[in-house]
Amino acid sequence: MMETLKEGAVALVTGSSSGFGMLTCVELALRGFVVIAGIRRMETQAKLMEAAEQAGVSSRIHTTQLDVTNDAEVQQAAVYIWNRYGRLDVLINNAGTAYGGFIEEVPAEVWEEQMNTNFHGMVHVTQAVLPLMRKQGKGRIIQVSSISGRIGFPGYGPYASSKFAVEGFSECLALEVKSFGIDVVMVEPGAYGTPIWDKGFTQMSTTPGSPYQRMLDKVLAFSRKSAQQGGNPEEVARLVAHIACIKRPSFRYALPRSTRLTIGAKALMPARLFQRILASVLERS
Repeated sequence: MMETLKEGAVALVTGSSSGFGMLTCVELALRGFVVIAGIRRMETQAKLMEAAEQAGVSSRIHTTQLDVTNDAEVQQAAVYIWNRYGRLDVLINNAGTAYGGFIEEVPAEVWEEQMNTNFHGMVHVTQAVLPLMRKQGKGRIIQVSSISGRIGFPGYGPYASSKFAVEGFSECLALEVKSFGIDVVMVEPGAYGTPIWDKGFTQMSTTPGSPYQRMLDKVLAFSRKSAQQGGNPEEVARLVAHIACIKRPSFRYALPRSTRLTIGAKALMPARLFQRILASVLERS
C-alpha cells in the first residue's frame, strides 16, 4: 500500500523521549509531519533532538511537557496544539511502562501505577483530542499495544492486564468514532529491545522464600533471551509512520512474523493446549 507524504499534517506522539516513541517521531518527521513530541520529563529530550538533528528533521519536531497521568498537562497539550496549529491529524498513544511480577505478590501500588500510565493515561489523552478531531471531521488514532495485549504470560500480569484493557478500549473506540471520520489502528509488537524492559522487568523480584522463585528464574531467563533476540525497534517506528500515511490501514498489525504466528496459534488451538505449549517453552528457558 503506497504512502503519501504528509507535509504540514500534525501528529502528537506520547512517550517520545526513548524507544518506539522517539524513533516514531523521527519517522513521522521524515514523511513531512509536524510532530508534537510529548515527554514526561523534559530533561530527557536531548536524545530525541539529537536523533532528529542527525536525520535532518529537527525543525519539524517540537517537544512539550506531557505526563499522560497528569490531567492538567494533558489538557494543556490539547489546547496548545489547537491554538498553535488548528488541527491534529494523528495521535499515537505510545507512552507506557512495563512492570512484572507474580500476581499474588505484586503490591497494589504497582498495579495502580501500571494501569495509570498504560491505560488511564491513554484514555485521558484520547478524550482530550477527540473534540479536535471531530471538529475537523477526520483523524487517526494509533494505539501502540503489545503481543501481551493478546496473550497472557506468567510474570507479566500487570503489563498484560494493562494492554488487554487497551485492546478492548480500542475496539469500542473504533466503532464509536468511525462516523466522525476518525480511524483507530492497533499495533502489537512482540519482543523488541527498548528501554521499557530495563525500567520494569529487570526489577522484578519475589518475596523471600517465595513459592514462585523457580518460575521467576525461568521467566527472567525467557525475558532476557527474548529481548536479546528481539528485532530492531525501528521496524515498529517505520510501521507506525506508514500507517499514519496510508489511506485505508487494517485495524490490527502484529510484528515481527513470530508474533503473528503466536497470535494465530492461540486463535486456532484449544486454550488448554496453547497454555501447555507456553508452559513448555518457559520450562526450556
